[in-house]
Amino acid sequence: MSSPPATPASRWPLILLRTTATTLALLALLQVMLAGSFLNGTYDSLKDHEGNAMMLATVVVLQLAVAVAVRWPGRGPLWPLWTTLLLTVAVIGQITAGYARALGVHVTLGVLLVSGILFGLVGAWRLPLPARVGLPAPGLDGSGRLPRPGGPVEVSK
Repeated sequence: MSSPPATPASRWPLILLRTTATTLALLALLQVMLAGSFLNGTYDSLKDHEGNAMMLATVVVLQLAVAVAVRWPGRGPLWPLWTTLLLTVAVIGQITAGYARALGVHVTLGVLLVSGILFGLVGAWRLPLPARVGLPAPGLDGSGRLPRPGGPVEVSK
């Protein structure tokens, strides 16, 4: 007995995943800049580093909800859910290590966390968006991709 074919994920959860992944990446890069500013002697940056960490934690939890919407049974891939769950645990550990002033753990986990967030960003943007319902897919072959430069071009009259 074969299982029914999987329905592809709808567009809006994938667009939200791209949005949250991009926001996470920007916040993570800001975290690195704020940490560097603090280490450079601008001690007020530490308060901004803390506030940005709270925003990052909020967005990662929001992305966890989005990843559930992407995966909802039979639709999208599973990897966004597991990677976002891992990122959520890492962010909690990162904040805990920061408040505990365990700098060896905090810096090491920070490097791994930023790397994981950037890999998640690339993965989110590599997921193909399904064509909009009721609209023809762009491209000459109906694949949703634009034609290659130098290829045949049809001109409508």
